[in-house]
Amino acid sequence: MPMSFTSTPSPDSSIFVTGEAKASANNPITTQFGMFYIALVVEKGTHRILDAECSATLALTNSFVKSLIAGECITEEGLLAERITTRYHGSSQRALLTALRNAATKYRAAVGLT
Repeated sequence: MPMSFTSTPSPDSSIFVTGEAKASANNPITTQFGMFYIALVVEKGTHRILDAECSATLALTNSFVKSLIAGECITEEGLLAERITTRYHGSSQRALLTALRNAATKYRAAVGLT
């Protein structure tokens, strides 16, 4: 049975951040949402991504993206980018990478790592 990283952290130990990016014009995400969004719950002490969701049009895409990044450290952007580029070959790959970088930047600012 796969390990689940989704948990209910105490209010003081986690941060909710979002990231956004433009998806290509012919991507269904653009038609439905206008932009690509990722939402993350991150534990402050460890910088671990506890939960993740993105504005994918398919539930399978959302669960696959979550499986790529949940449990990983948001500050390890190189590792996250490598996992995405080697395993996620959907049409919104570039938007996912940009949105994740955007969320990581917001996270670092929120916890004082910048």
